[in-house]
Amino acid sequence: MIGDRWGVSEADVARRYPCDDVVASPALEAWRGVTAQAAREQVWSRVVQVRLAPYSYDWVDNLGRRSPAALQGLADPVPGDPFTASAGRPLGTVLAVEPGIALTARVVGAVMSYVLVGEEPTRLLLKLVVPRSPLARVVAPAVCLGDLVMARRQLLNLARLAESDRR
Repeated sequence: MIGDRWGVSEADVARRYPCDDVVASPALEAWRGVTAQAAREQVWSRVVQVRLAPYSYDWVDNLGRRSPAALQGLADPVPGDPFTASAGRPLGTVLAVEPGIALTARVVGAVMSYVLVGEEPTRLLLKLVVPRSPLARVVAPAVCLGDLVMARRQLLNLARLAESDRR
């Protein structure tokens, strides 16, 4: 599908992600990845902060509110916690957490896993899956392209912030 891969290798695509255990036969699979010149702990601290804001295009998905640049010292999320926030309102649900390694959540029907690979530099990978449904087949191409734009920006922002924390 157009837009289903950005910044990932064949090895990144071939690996198993926690979201694969939640949605066995998806209508859509999309992979995104970025390399952060920062330690895994710094990148994880940024992934955890996605609970506060989307960190992509704030004017689109956060109604113009800026995602926090400063670390807020959040504890690791636990299943059942809100996944993120948009315009200050909780959005989605954390499904699984492997502290420092993986965060899996459901938001607006899609399931996504953020996975950290390596120590420094750290690969920040994201896989998005959408369960099969009659509607999913119709909207999958638009969802894939929209996610590509927003997730790319989010991952680049998280990597940039983690790299600035390193300094």
